[in-house]
Amino acid sequence: MSAAETVVESAKVAAKAAADKLAENIVAMDVSERLAITDLFIIASAATERQVNSIVDNIEDELIKLDRRPVRREGRTEGRWVLLDYGDMVIHVMHDEDRAFYALERLWKDCPSVDLGIEEPGASAASAAG
Repeated sequence: MSAAETVVESAKVAAKAAADKLAENIVAMDVSERLAITDLFIIASAATERQVNSIVDNIEDELIKLDRRPVRREGRTEGRWVLLDYGDMVIHVMHDEDRAFYALERLWKDCPSVDLGIEEPGASAASAAG
């Protein structure tokens, strides 16, 4: 069983909101086969604590337009690794250093990735030059 289409659509909105605030390396993994508590993990990173918090704010603002509010929020004060738990998806916005250290993608590498339909900043310029 894979993640429901409504969850994937919410994930795309969250990913676009993160990208709009220049989040880097945004990925989503379908963990529904491995975890009973959620369907998707979204992971994004940023270079500073201020940027992490800005990304989190924008994600929450955009998802509230879909009447989605986090069930739980952790790490907002420190701004190093903020976790937004929406029940069916969990969003991790991490400082670059913490993301490299904890390597969540490596832990969940057996789970299928989800196409979020976004381009990384500068990706279109790179493909145009190539």
